[in-house]
Amino acid sequence: MTAPIAGSLSHCVLALTADPALGDELARLAAAAGAPLQVRAVPPELADWLGARLVVVGGDLARQLGPPDHPRRQGVLLVTADPHDADVWQHAVGLGAEQVAVLPDSRDWLVERLAAAVEPAGSAYVVAVVGGCGGAGASVLAAALAVTAAGEGRQVLLADLDPLGGGADLILGVDDVPGLRWPDLAAARGRLPAGSVHDALPRLDGLAVLAWGRGDPIDLPARAVDAVLAAAARAHDLVVIDLPRIGDAASAAALRRADELLVVVPARLRAAASAAQLLARLEPSGPPVRAVVRRATTDALAARAVSDALGAPLAMQMRDEPQLDRALGRGEPPGLRPRGPLRRAAEQWLARLDSGHAAA
Repeated sequence: MTAPIAGSLSHCVLALTADPALGDELARLAAAAGAPLQVRAVPPELADWLGARLVVVGGDLARQLGPPDHPRRQGVLLVTADPHDADVWQHAVGLGAEQVAVLPDSRDWLVERLAAAVEPAGSAYVVAVVGGCGGAGASVLAAALAVTAAGEGRQVLLADLDPLGGGADLILGVDDVPGLRWPDLAAARGRLPAGSVHDALPRLDGLAVLAWGRGDPIDLPARAVDAVLAAAARAHDLVVIDLPRIGDAASAAALRRADELLVVVPARLRAAASAAQLLARLEPSGPPVRAVVRRATTDALAARAVSDALGAPLAMQMRDEPQLDRALGRGEPPGLRPRGPLRRAAEQWLARLDSGHAAA
């Protein structure tokens, strides 16, 4: 049986079992969940019973627990390998246990519950950015949003879901920084420890970047995208997703996680028509959609006319960034120029986010 971890139980899961096999199994599941675990073979003192983040009671010790030494508390699970053990179910009711987990069938559920007990719930705002037409500049805007937000002290993840794009890691100059890319996470599923995702990614100061790398594109499973983005939401303040224009299962999974979709559209008729076709393919249950209209000096359409044509509220309008290609070629990330259109647009959007109106 695994040795107890010394110290306070306030950040630990307390497992109560005298069964060595069950103790070892719980230790393996806790390790998979990234949950600090103490295993004890005897009923605990009241302070430890009440102080643990979660209490997992083995069926072998269930009958030894109960009032007054062990009053009802939230966060108690009973674990058994025998679904026909009526005593376990009876004791679960007596202790007010939230669930009886029957192994091995409940292993995946138990890993997720263990992880949830020791990780913050997370409340990151998730914004997806997509180009209304080819060359709209969605990837650059997504990078500018992430760079500007990180510069304000937020924990930010930029997730590039476009396998055929230029690559968020190249835009930000971290293509040679070690860390995981999407192909490394293709087998991810279930609840991932939030900190492990953040710590394993390439970073630019406080900005974590999840890109494709330079290998061959792969079919990224939707469940991997869902698992990674769920973990990212628990570890960051803001998650920015760069979406491809051609929807696929991975993009659909990302949109289900998104709080808002920004569609970048140049103020030109054909661009607006292309963007309208893209929006028509979106699921009605998707996140609120807002338009970002990019206007060059020669564009005749007004930003409001473009957003009206799309039936999407106007998030912001911005001028083209002067000498953007040269800046990117020098390795300068978008959004660094204090007076540049990208920086101003990002600051405007972040101000709306802070006021609670980003997707209003």
